[in-house]
Amino acid sequence: MIRGLLGGLAALMLVAAGVFWWQGRAETAFGGEAPALPVAEASDAEPEDLPSADVDGMMGAAPPEATGVGRETRRFNLVDKDRDNRISRTEMLSGRARDFRKLDKDGNNLLTFDEWAHTTIDKFKGADGNADLFLTREEFVTTRPKERPKPKQKCVCK
Repeated sequence: MIRGLLGGLAALMLVAAGVFWWQGRAETAFGGEAPALPVAEASDAEPEDLPSADVDGMMGAAPPEATGVGRETRRFNLVDKDRDNRISRTEMLSGRARDFRKLDKDGNNLLTFDEWAHTTIDKFKGADGNADLFLTREEFVTTRPKERPKPKQKCVCK
């Protein structure tokens, strides 16, 4: 790391020395003064005219109208699947029907209590080691939710 820094510093010093040497050579080659470059006289060149256009009576395109799509309009459009500006009962319940189909395990369009509570029932069956349909304290401990690791706090020190 230090070698790299020292090498970079040495390279910069060599470049600076070269620039100073080059400038010194330029001054001595012209007798101590740099030659004057030709400068255009102010009276020699006429300034160019700025472009202009005859815009009297002309009208540009009108900007598009802002649509008033608010929160309720967006919500309505999410539910109105066929875009007929009406929401049918089927459209209104389509999200719930999808959730119902996930719960209806046997597909008979009847939701029993066991199907509704399948997650809890599966957890109970997994914890009931001796299958006596009762949980002891030791078995109940296995149903405890898994602890999520706490996010590490980042210290913003000033």
